[in-house]
Amino acid sequence: MSHQADIADLVVVGAGPVGLLLANYVAGHDLKVVVVERLPQLIDYPRGVGMDDECLRAFQAAGLAEAVLPHTTPDQWMRFVNGRGTVFASIEPKTRVFGWPRRNAFIQPLVDKVLAEGLGRYPSAQLLLGHTVNAFTQDNDGVDIEAEDANGAKRTIRARYVVGCDGGRSLVRKALDISFEGNTDSNRWIVVDLANDPSGSPNAYLHANPARPFVSIALPHGVRRYEFLLFPGEGQGDDVPREILESMMAKVVPDPKNIDLIRARVYTHNARLASTFRKGRVLLAGDAAHIMPVWQGQGYNSGIRDAANLGWKLVSVLTGIAGGGLLDTYESERRPHAAAMIKLSETVGKILAVRNPVGVAVRDTMIWIANLFPPVKRYFLEMRFKPMPRYERGVVTFGGVQNGKASAVGRMFIQPMVTKASGETVKLDDVIGVKFALICWGSRPDRWMSAGTVRILERIGTEIICAVPMVQQAHEVPLYNGITVLGDKSGDLKEWFGQHDEAVVLLRPDRFVAGACAPQRIDAMVAEVAETMSYLQPLPGAAAAVPRVAVVNRA
Repeated sequence: MSHQADIADLVVVGAGPVGLLLANYVAGHDLKVVVVERLPQLIDYPRGVGMDDECLRAFQAAGLAEAVLPHTTPDQWMRFVNGRGTVFASIEPKTRVFGWPRRNAFIQPLVDKVLAEGLGRYPSAQLLLGHTVNAFTQDNDGVDIEAEDANGAKRTIRARYVVGCDGGRSLVRKALDISFEGNTDSNRWIVVDLANDPSGSPNAYLHANPARPFVSIALPHGVRRYEFLLFPGEGQGDDVPREILESMMAKVVPDPKNIDLIRARVYTHNARLASTFRKGRVLLAGDAAHIMPVWQGQGYNSGIRDAANLGWKLVSVLTGIAGGGLLDTYESERRPHAAAMIKLSETVGKILAVRNPVGVAVRDTMIWIANLFPPVKRYFLEMRFKPMPRYERGVVTFGGVQNGKASAVGRMFIQPMVTKASGETVKLDDVIGVKFALICWGSRPDRWMSAGTVRILERIGTEIICAVPMVQQAHEVPLYNGITVLGDKSGDLKEWFGQHDEAVVLLRPDRFVAGACAPQRIDAMVAEVAETMSYLQPLPGAAAAVPRVAVVNRA
């Protein structure tokens, strides 16, 4: 047997969507990344089926959103149907506040393939399929990983950090002796994926039918997913007899024998959260850190949020911009939101699975009454009940309420369309790139920035954007000596700043607001953000160029 040794900045265990996206982020900064996956190929059957706008924005940051879009169905509504066939609640968000549709159906194997192929852009990235991690040990400087392929060839990889993205049964989590707290629902369900959709109707329907609750979801490329609640005695383990499957399918298709079955799999809903997301130089992300019932489609999206949050922090630490303490903010920011999404998913599951006649009557009556009130109805239609990530600890300076208005700090920033001076219209993130951004309205920030602030912004990689009305463009361009001029065509930036007291925001690479202030406080705000991210001062004598400045203009 052969034995190979390798050196990497990061080893990712698990080639699911979270691990692959994280690897794309880090490898995109010329850092060496090795992804180790025990299976000989990527999983080729559908798993996650719902993708939100935050998820697409994360793919956009990795330069992969356009390649993902052909495998999605935008604006997929979710409708709740009672036992009489009446839609009693509907989730139909039409917002594009983050630049993408809020709800999208998708085919996970095809999106995973896009992410895997994305690694091919980077010579510093390596994907090892069919390799099992047998053991790992860590010290103060790194982690030694022992991996073995199907032929018994062993490989030792020395990495500066390791992230376990190896699913709910994570070997990495178990090796770290991290508890996985939570519960497993006693109900069993069967998921049935069909090719050549025998229904053809769009959208997703959650049938809260007391006779047998079930779900029907239209997916791209003619795939249909059904999920049925199983009753006691209907099959043992993961096996459900064909006749029972056909009897359930007979409720939803005219000819249950004439279907193109992709797979039928029995599962139970788990709601679990790791007690910690980090031990030393090893971290957990995705299902290895948290798993939740499927009812809001947030398991997949929560994992992608992990990758977006952790990716830029790993880059900052691995490139020497920040100390290892920055990685502690990953857990303090992500774990509370994962817990909130687990609770939401459990609640929706309980609403769907009610079978007691009294409980069904109470549920349907309460929802019918709620629908009589337009504000309450909009609350569900626009998906406002979804707990949006809001970071109160971590790489944020302050939050709460100021002058009667909620602070923007700790929240995700909007993504409007902006127009360049050339006339090209693009999404805001495409102007910023995968870096920080200082965005101002109505004031030139360089007037208020000290040389020290300039050095910090340059070192962390910052795009500075001044937003001004479009009618001022001809006047402002000469003052900025030909610096790029962009246009806020819809006026969304002006409206956003009009709703907040802070005229300056500093965005993190994951587009969350790290700090907000008046122009005259830019120096103090940048210093505070630098402190929260464990910023490391450059070596004496290191030069720093002035950050690039862009001017945004409103049409």
